[in-house]
Amino acid sequence: MAISSGISLLFLVFSLGATISTSATVFTVENRCSHTVWPGIVSGNAAPLGDGGFILQPGASVSFPAPPGWSGRFWGRTGCNFDESGTGKCVTGDCGGVLKCAGGGIPPVTLVEFTIASQSTEKDFYDVSLVDGYNVGMAVKAVGGSGDCQFAGCVSDVTGNCPAELRVVDSGTVVACKSACAAFNTAEYCCTGAHATPQTCPPTKYSAMFKNACPTAYSYAYDDATSTCTCSGSDYLITFCPTAS
Repeated sequence: MAISSGISLLFLVFSLGATISTSATVFTVENRCSHTVWPGIVSGNAAPLGDGGFILQPGASVSFPAPPGWSGRFWGRTGCNFDESGTGKCVTGDCGGVLKCAGGGIPPVTLVEFTIASQSTEKDFYDVSLVDGYNVGMAVKAVGGSGDCQFAGCVSDVTGNCPAELRVVDSGTVVACKSACAAFNTAEYCCTGAHATPQTCPPTKYSAMFKNACPTAYSYAYDDATSTCTCSGSDYLITFCPTAS
């Protein structure tokens, strides 16, 4: 009787472990920058992951699970200063002056975007986007999945080649690069109004600059063909200041 109960208990624990591992997608966020990053996370349809934001020292990493069907965005904040209550300000990517973000970061920010499948037979969709500009290098690597599972990222330091009209400068240093939409707010660059279709909103010299620097990242709103990635049953490694694919 005792042996049977033990086997039953072991089977229950194994089954629960298997269920947990297959039902949750694990995100690992790591900081390879030489400076501190304060990740921000917005969940579109669930409780905030990582409380919406936290501090990540150089060389550090943190992991947390996301439920099936989760969608949301990750970005990095730089030059932040928060008090013990979590109130403060960031030079780039600020989300309302709080450590734990309840909304998105103020552009320009590099974004990592995810839509996780609701079922294991479906695909996850993910990308790295410079549509809202650039403030820190980011990359996504699929771990243990099946399918295309492409590397997506922006490895180059875009601030070094950012045109003067797009630069964000703090204390004499270029800390971010605006999108042309944010800088000029015209339909041509924002893909709105008469330019709200792929046919009427082609790449511009500014989006080409972003694309040349980061070929696997979104450079403007209709850059789907080379920038949307898919994978099934994967966990994901999100890296700040990646060095290579």
